[in-house]
Amino acid sequence: MNILLAPNAFKNSLSAPEVSRAIENGFLQSKLDCKIQSFPIGDGGDGTGRLMVERLSGVREEVQAKDPLGRTITTSIGFIDTGKTAVIEMADISGLRLLSDSQRDPLQASSQGTGQLMRIALDRGVQKIILCVGGSATVDGGCGILQALGMRFLDEAAQDLMSLPRQLVQLNAIDMTLLDKRIFDTELVVLCDVDNFLLGKNGAAAVFGPQKGASHEDVLLLEAGMHKFRDIWLLQTGRDLNQVVYGGAAGGVAAGLHSFLRAQLVQGIEYFLDLTEFNEALQKTDLLITAEGSIDRQTLHGKGPFGVARRAKKNNIPVIGIAGQIPLLPDTALQEYFDVLMPIGNQPEDLKTSMEHTSENLTRTAFQLGKWMRLGPIGRPLFQDNKKENK
Repeated sequence: MNILLAPNAFKNSLSAPEVSRAIENGFLQSKLDCKIQSFPIGDGGDGTGRLMVERLSGVREEVQAKDPLGRTITTSIGFIDTGKTAVIEMADISGLRLLSDSQRDPLQASSQGTGQLMRIALDRGVQKIILCVGGSATVDGGCGILQALGMRFLDEAAQDLMSLPRQLVQLNAIDMTLLDKRIFDTELVVLCDVDNFLLGKNGAAAVFGPQKGASHEDVLLLEAGMHKFRDIWLLQTGRDLNQVVYGGAAGGVAAGLHSFLRAQLVQGIEYFLDLTEFNEALQKTDLLITAEGSIDRQTLHGKGPFGVARRAKKNNIPVIGIAGQIPLLPDTALQEYFDVLMPIGNQPEDLKTSMEHTSENLTRTAFQLGKWMRLGPIGRPLFQDNKKENK
């Protein structure tokens, strides 16, 4: 039996490669007669860029840029395609994981460092920039990135607004005169892992602000700033930032880069799977196992497990989803893509404790699954049906 492991990261717990290793360990301990291929995935979230560079045998270059609070730190840029393409991970320089809980404040957190990395990539002469925006600490509509590339945000006195996004409500004009024009000769692709729009109850401020440390009052100010951002640009150009699908990703970064820099916004998992030639890995697969912290209805909105499950089902390959949390009752929409959903919890415990046990829980679950599959006839019909369909 050929088993393909294609897990996503477990947020704030394990990276995708660590999840894959934990599951593989469980199968090895079960002594199931199988061949295991590991293919960790990313859907635009934290870690996606690193997976891309590793999968495509790229290189990483250490550079310095500013973190969300303006402190200079050492980070890296990935290069693939013999240096023609730069892969930038927003979480590595403008990420939430760079801040302690007490430092999280999206009213002052800036995406400027990500823009600095993009400028460094332009200096290296790249033809393409792939930007993975998951895991950011910001809700600034990409203003920090745009400032780093030369754009100016002005108040009524034509003075630069330097404390963004807090001061966005004072925005009166956007000046693109000094914008680094090289960006328009460079293909810019933004990998998004959510499909929210910029504004409203499902927008960048309302949904992602609290996750990044914003209070209720902070969210109202962030939303007001995003509205002003949209209104000024609409007045100057007639283009509406709030009509951009995926625009709310990374606190509005996607909307800003699409509208100002002509960035191509893509569903992260589909782009990742195409770029890394995932379909080839499916060719000799009898069973796909994917995993994520939670698998539920939201998974079907472009999350990693959905992306790989959908491709597996097109090839009549059964799919098992393993997660820290699954729906209490069977879900017909999920059943269309996941033949089996398995929770990894073993005993009552709070979320923090269960996250500390993620690796052990994954290994134990895979061990039990492997032992069950060794029973023979009980597990065999799933694969027999699959092979008949393939014939």
